[in-house]
Formats: sequence, C-alpha cells, structure tokens
Amino acid sequence: MLKLRLTRLGSKKNPVYRVVAMESTVKREGNAVAYLGNYYPLEDSKVSLKEEEILTHLKNGAQPTRTVKSLLVKAGIWAKFEESKRK
Repeated sequence: MLKLRLTRLGSKKNPVYRVVAMESTVKREGNAVAYLGNYYPLEDSKVSLKEEEILTHLKNGAQPTRTVKSLLVKAGIWAKFEESKRK
C-alpha cells in the first residue's frame, strides 16, 4: 500500500521534513516513489507542496499519515480531493 508520509532531513535540532510517497513497509529513510514537497516546522511552519502530484497519488489510493493529512487540510488540497471524490 502506498502511503504519503514524512522523511526527516536537516541537522540536529533543526528539522526539515520531506513529504514523500512510499510503500508502507519501507523504513522512514528508505527509497521513495515520489517526492511531493517540503515542510519546515521552525520557519513558521512553512510548507511547499506539489498539489497535482499529491492529488494524483490520492486518487490512485495512497493513504496519508495523520501529520501529512493535517498539512493537506491546511493547504486546502484535502478539500479538493474530497470534492473530486464526490463527482
């Protein structure tokens, strides 16, 4: 099963996270299927996401983790996905 989740980058006490699509059985730092964006929690929670690619993966059955889902809700991508499901 494909999951949308975070992988950690950055130095000690200065985290940066990447939003990735990867198989659920792969370790956190394993090979990703696709890189979908970045999340900078210390820089006013700055988020940059590739909206079209994320929507494509969600439509194909990828499941986001709780944290990634909250990022998608804040960015408005989750609402677009829910709207596309209703059509």
